[in-house]
Amino acid sequence: MSPAPLLCARQVAVGLAGRVFCRDLDLRLMPGQNLAVLGRNGVGKSTLLAVLAGLRPPLAGEVLLAGRTYAESGARASALLRGWLPQGRSEAFSSTVLETALIGRHPHLARWAWESAGDAAIARQALAAVGMADLAQRDVQTLSGGERQRLAIATVLTQAPQLYLLDEPLAHLDLNHQIAVLELFARLTREQGAACVMVLHEPGLAARFCTHALLLFSDGTLTQGACHDVITSEALTRLYGYPLRETGDGRQRWFMPA
Repeated sequence: MSPAPLLCARQVAVGLAGRVFCRDLDLRLMPGQNLAVLGRNGVGKSTLLAVLAGLRPPLAGEVLLAGRTYAESGARASALLRGWLPQGRSEAFSSTVLETALIGRHPHLARWAWESAGDAAIARQALAAVGMADLAQRDVQTLSGGERQRLAIATVLTQAPQLYLLDEPLAHLDLNHQIAVLELFARLTREQGAACVMVLHEPGLAARFCTHALLLFSDGTLTQGACHDVITSEALTRLYGYPLRETGDGRQRWFMPA
């Protein structure tokens, strides 16, 4: 028997402030799949991701997480399955890097329970995965923008969900850490059967590290499918409103302004 989809959208419409960003979205994200969402600024990528995360209701249709709606599952059960990385975050109070990463364990704890040594070990492992093991006792207020982004990713990893929904996970990261993060999530989907949806801005990186892509156009239409079918110079030229040409070495594909 084939596995059930971790995330399913049925005839979903997404909109905000009177504008409809996409209509009739049908999506099935299976374990082991990594979906890139591409599109110009303001086309509704973040709003779509929030709908898929159960944080905003769709205008129409329904979203299922492991076969159930978010309302049927409830907040705690949903958080055990779905991890959410928002685009913007701020730390209002001083805390250590490790204490912040441990927030990811909250869905796993009973109402009045404290984090255990096992929870701390999971958090430290997540910090190590993003190259922040040596910063565990640093105050988060002293971190750079890139370090804060890596800590946010570590917090989602500490949550240990099956489905990762990541809104611009590469923001503020240098090239070295961008590749490391993409390799990390590609490995989680490939080796651990997780699934991932991430908003990206570089189609070459999406083609290299993701299995599938969803192109969200300014007129509310969309195209989705396997990366090698969907990410093409013709589709990207339409998507970004600027002519692009494909180049590559036979193994990797990149898209340059024509």
